[in-house]
Amino acid sequence: MNKKIIIINGPNLNLLGQREDDIYGKDSLDTIKNKCEILGKSKKIEITFFQSNNEGEIINKIHEVEKFYDGLVINPAAFTHTSVAILDSLRALNKPKIEIHLSNIYSREEYRKKSITSEGVHGLICGFGANSYILGIEAISNLIYN
Repeated sequence: MNKKIIIINGPNLNLLGQREDDIYGKDSLDTIKNKCEILGKSKKIEITFFQSNNEGEIINKIHEVEKFYDGLVINPAAFTHTSVAILDSLRALNKPKIEIHLSNIYSREEYRKKSITSEGVHGLICGFGANSYILGIEAISNLIYN
């Protein structure tokens, strides 16, 4: 039986491939989604992709994980540095969860070097561009199958 994970994407990630490609790369979110789905099939993981620019929608989606999914990969984007509400929803979740970022948040502006949300996840992957998503799937696969 296949496991199910959700990959939640935060604000402005719908603009990937159109903005700051020196930081975020040239791949669109749809291209990343396709790569993730291909890897998911090989790992017997059904992947749902979700993106929102709205903090409340992201929190509501996190609340659904407990009931409908075996794990969560999240790129909270700018909410990483500001959202105690997303942190609280992650802490309430008893499923495996991995935070990812395209850029290395620790080599960027000072205000981006603190991840509030990472305090509520099992691990953090950053700085590998679109491959951060692939590494996130690898990590979550190890957590849900072991």
